[in-house]
Amino acid sequence: MRAITEREIRRSFVNCSKGEAGRLGVPRDLQERPWDDLDFLGWRDPGAPVRAYLVAERDGGLLGIALRAVTGSARGFTARSMCSLCLTTHAGGGVSLMTARRTGEAGRQGNTVGQYFCTDLACSLFLRGKKQASPGLDETLSLEEKVARARLNLAAFIARVTT
Repeated sequence: MRAITEREIRRSFVNCSKGEAGRLGVPRDLQERPWDDLDFLGWRDPGAPVRAYLVAERDGGLLGIALRAVTGSARGFTARSMCSLCLTTHAGGGVSLMTARRTGEAGRQGNTVGQYFCTDLACSLFLRGKKQASPGLDETLSLEEKVARARLNLAAFIARVTT
């Protein structure tokens, strides 16, 4: 992913108002992000931990999605869980159910899409071994194949939010 600015981030959101996008907590360390290792920019809002955001390159531009992390733990939830985006397995709270308001009329009616993501949205770094999760399943896929799969999973999620 190419390095992006706070202004570009705020302009990219498709499932919240311009006012909401103007108030969201953008990471302060944008210059230090490992852009070459990111397939998308994802972060949790430190001032509002249930809020999370992701910005991806899409069709030559940027597309941002505001997310809400579901709080509390489900009864019977296993000690290990898997991110549906990068398929990294985590112990404990390493994966969270996050919901996104759909765009358009569906979103105005309150419809949302939910998916399990790495709690810190660092999927790209887990795929590339820059961050370590709990020991998981060994895969025979190459890094390029894992990245391609994660990008397809992200594109499918974005399509569910935007259609």
